[in-house]
Amino acid sequence: MYAYISGTLSDVNKDSVVIDNNGIGYEIYVSELLTTHLPVVGSEVKLYTYLHVTENGQTLYGFLSKSEKNMFLLLIGVNSVGPKSALAILSILEVEDLKFAILSEDRKTLTKASGIGDKAAQRIIIDLKDKISVEDAFEEKLAKSENAEDVVANEAKSDAVLALNALGYANTEILKAISKIENIKDLDTQGIIKAALSLMH
Repeated sequence: MYAYISGTLSDVNKDSVVIDNNGIGYEIYVSELLTTHLPVVGSEVKLYTYLHVTENGQTLYGFLSKSEKNMFLLLIGVNSVGPKSALAILSILEVEDLKFAILSEDRKTLTKASGIGDKAAQRIIIDLKDKISVEDAFEEKLAKSENAEDVVANEAKSDAVLALNALGYANTEILKAISKIENIKDLDTQGIIKAALSLMH
């Protein structure tokens, strides 16, 4: 019903915000991480929205980016994961980090979210790992990198993943290996490939 709502940010709470649009205050539920990226109260803001309708009423959920909203929609499509659980996950993990956690089958990281137990984490991984692209996750990571060193490091990791993919290795085992490489920022693509191969054999 609502693709997005833009207006004046009039209030910020732990799990919700109020946006004033033409004199109407819209209460929108958001992740805790999102509240740390908001401008000051009184500023103009735009949130992509999802309207959740139940027998008990209607609730608006908001996101700063389309990728965050799309991730939310994927999460609530998983059996037993509702909007509150999806927001809890997005409250502890940026979208690209969540994608890496799913692709590397990192249940431990997912269970750090409030209300997400081991079974729910496993279900999220099973249902979503084939719907997420490792290339997209790296592209989002690159887009958020603020300094040249991070950009170079992330490009090297991305190139290494693609090269190992071409050798026949699955994303899951590649990302698990890469997550274990120490001082990975100091390595170029070839160095990451060699280190990952040694961990996978």
